[in-house]
Amino acid sequence: MLLDSNIIIYSFLPEFHGLRSFISSHECCCSVISCVETLGYHKLSEDEKYYLQRFFNTITVLPVTQPVVSTAVFVRQQRRMSLGDALVAATALEHRQTLATRNLKDFDWLEGLKIVDPLA
Repeated sequence: MLLDSNIIIYSFLPEFHGLRSFISSHECCCSVISCVETLGYHKLSEDEKYYLQRFFNTITVLPVTQPVVSTAVFVRQQRRMSLGDALVAATALEHRQTLATRNLKDFDWLEGLKIVDPLA
């Protein structure tokens, strides 16, 4: 299960404690893009930075490889999509992972990509 950035962000919010159970009950990973998107946010509190750094130290973080780049290019040629979303989707596709995201509509058009909203 590849976690989208929004799922990682929700996981440290108190109102989404069930999401932490979902994550711990699955073999999860994420794209290095999610590290940049979450840790790179300029308004993170020190507690949020600490949580995210610990989170990324305990999960498999998948790199952007040439096959991921090629798939992301193909995805963006099909339809307008942000670079981050295209790289995350391409990572899920290349590693044959289900993508856990709150933004189903951003990804539901991609053939072959399995998606799930763990908060639904």
